[in-house]
Amino acid sequence: MHFDLADLRLMVRIAEANSLTRGAEAAFLSLPAASTRIKNLEEKIGAKLLYRTSQGVTLTPPGQAFVHHARTVLAQLEHLAGDMQEYAHGVKGHLRIASTTTALSEYLPPVLRLFLQAHPDVDVDLHERPSQEIVRAVCESQTDIGLVAGPVRTESLQAIPYRSDRLVLVVSKEHALAAETRVPFRSTLDCNHVGLHKSSAIHAFLREVSTQLNRTLRMRIEVSNFETVCRMIDANVGVGVVPLSSAKRHAANLAVQIVDLEDEWALRQQYILVRDLEGLPSFGRDLVELLVADARDASGDATR
Repeated sequence: MHFDLADLRLMVRIAEANSLTRGAEAAFLSLPAASTRIKNLEEKIGAKLLYRTSQGVTLTPPGQAFVHHARTVLAQLEHLAGDMQEYAHGVKGHLRIASTTTALSEYLPPVLRLFLQAHPDVDVDLHERPSQEIVRAVCESQTDIGLVAGPVRTESLQAIPYRSDRLVLVVSKEHALAAETRVPFRSTLDCNHVGLHKSSAIHAFLREVSTQLNRTLRMRIEVSNFETVCRMIDANVGVGVVPLSSAKRHAANLAVQIVDLEDEWALRQQYILVRDLEGLPSFGRDLVELLVADARDASGDATR
């Protein structure tokens, strides 16, 4: 069965807009032309793709399946076009990685340094995203390798155990909570918080947890990295939730106290996600091997 790329793009635009009219506009088609394309596509497939109502359109189950595969195909074509353009400029490979805040700031830099030294002709496209968005990005072929944390559904993806990390509360030694050894996250929500910027994965995660508790996260100040978070806490601007590894590193030089969080979500297993490890290019498998080896070495150091 042959599919026109214009039909794939049209269906994706309609799904994004929940509107045939706006979808047609986004695909640079007139409404009659778009309607004809959808009708011909439905006849070819032998199933309705859209429910049409006075409020707009929604996808039927076959329509949902079609859009899912259409997004995958279009993403692969964009990846192909980008790779071919880079080959023309001497680049021999392109790897897309999506990561949580903790892995991106704490673990990836030294591994990527080794990887890029070993593969000078490979470019890396690295993005920070929340875990659920990373799962979706890998499923839909928008990224090649994902690093996620916590209890997320990994769908049909291959999930390779990576590291475990713990989120802890950091407070000034002058703060009332500095006398505690363990606290629930709920009890910190009466305090002003210092944290990373709104687009960071950890910021989104903590806001989601706060919403589940029917509370508001009072973010007093947002900064760009965990070191600055700890320095602001040292200045008693507020309290903050950071990875234990980062908290230990900065607590050595600052007047801050580390307090364990009682919440189950504070201890998080991290995973490397891929659609198909054998389907990755050889340099992609090399990076996965480096990540696994780095985690294994770190685990060995921690037990010595």
